[in-house]
Amino acid sequence: MVERARSVAAGFADVGLTQAEELLRRVSPEGRAQARREREARARRHRRLLARLVLAAAASLLVWALLALAVAPAVALAVAAALMLLLTTLVLLRAAPSAPGREALAGAALPDLAAEAALWLAAQRRGLPPPALRLSETMTQRLETLAPRLAQLDPRSPAAAQVRALIAVELPELVDGWRAVPISLRGSARDGAPAPDLLLENGLRLLDGELARVDSQLGRGALDGIAVQGRYLELKYDADGDLR
Repeated sequence: MVERARSVAAGFADVGLTQAEELLRRVSPEGRAQARREREARARRHRRLLARLVLAAAASLLVWALLALAVAPAVALAVAAALMLLLTTLVLLRAAPSAPGREALAGAALPDLAAEAALWLAAQRRGLPPPALRLSETMTQRLETLAPRLAQLDPRSPAAAQVRALIAVELPELVDGWRAVPISLRGSARDGAPAPDLLLENGLRLLDGELARVDSQLGRGALDGIAVQGRYLELKYDADGDLR
C-alpha cells in the first residue's frame, strides 16, 4: 500500500511539474516558434488533403465522361457519384491526424520528415527528465537545420532510407519504450541495469550525434557539388569570359 501511494503521489507531482513547464514553454520564444511550426504543419496537411480531394473529383468526372458515352447518363452519374464518395472517404480516412503521432512520421514525405519529427518530438517533451528535455530541444534545432537538406535528397537513395529509419523508427521507439515504464521506476536502476531515465538520455544523445553526422555529410555533399560546378566553370571560361 505504501509503495502504491508513493507511486500515485509521484505521478501527481510529475503531472503538476510538467504542466507548469508546459505553460512556461508556451510563452517562451521557443514556445512561440513551436506554435509557428505547428501552424505550418497543419497548413501542409490541409494542402495535401485539398490536392487529394481535387484529384478524386477529377477522377470521378473522367469516369462520368467515359461512361456517358456507353451507358445512360443517369447510370453514368450514379457510378461517378459512388466513386466520388468512395474516394473521398478513403482520402479522409488516410488523412494525417491533427495531433502529431508516429503515423505522421511514417507517412511523411522526405521533404516534410524533419518538420514532422520536430512536431512529434515537441509533443513528447511533457514528463521528460531535464537532461532528456534539453537533448530534445537540441534535436529540434538540428532537425530544423536538416529540413532543407532533406528536400534536396533523392528519396530512393540509401542516405534517405538511413535518415527515415533514424527519425521515423528509432527515435519514436526509444521514447515510446521509456514511456512504457511506470513513472515510479524510471529514475531507479534495477538488477544492475541503468535507470530508464539514463537509458533515454544516452539514447537521445546517440541519435542526436547521428543526426549531426548526417547533417554534416549532406552539407559536405552540397559543398562538393558547388566546388565541382565552380571548377567546371573555370575550365569552360577563360579569364576574359570567352569560351575555351
